[in-house]
Amino acid sequence: MNAHVVALILLATLTLTWVLGTWPALLLGSLALALSFLLWRASPRQVPAQSGAVLSPADGRVVKIEKVRDPYANRDALRISVFMNLFDTQGNRASVDGVIQQVQYFPGHLVSTDLDTASRHNERNAVVIDSHGQIVTLVQSAGLFARRILCHVKAGDRLTRGQRYGLIRFGSRVDVYLPPHAVPNVAPGEKVSATTTILATLVAA
Repeated sequence: MNAHVVALILLATLTLTWVLGTWPALLLGSLALALSFLLWRASPRQVPAQSGAVLSPADGRVVKIEKVRDPYANRDALRISVFMNLFDTQGNRASVDGVIQQVQYFPGHLVSTDLDTASRHNERNAVVIDSHGQIVTLVQSAGLFARRILCHVKAGDRLTRGQRYGLIRFGSRVDVYLPPHAVPNVAPGEKVSATTTILATLVAA
């Protein structure tokens, strides 16, 4: 859990002590800390061994599966979008093994991540990965309530499936752009878990 979040909660608790009294402030502070630990916990996940598996980068719900243009890698792609609500774990994990070709950050506006426009207008961070000759792009889009994307990797880094590479705070969406011949393993509306759910399978073109 981020130390800045803990410090902010403690500061708010101390401030509320003057307004509400000691016990109400301590109760609210404890609840806020518990919720923060729940959202940003980094528990180990079982990594599927299936060859060609593309793992979910986030806990949440599949909201879109469609053929689109990947604007970050400039290619046709299959996009699978996972929406994370306020109570899903906010950490993001690598969907595939591979070497990061580029990381692109874009500041943006506060648009609901349930909307199609979020992929173009929200604060977002794109990680383009070369996975054994196939390109996979992971795009973190910040949510409506807070714009705060953290990405801990850079171009040239090597990722392994299930490795934590960043997080998005307070509701968000992750778009996974795959080669157009990838085979989806999930359907819109389906609940998915980071690392343990296989979103799709990469096959030879």
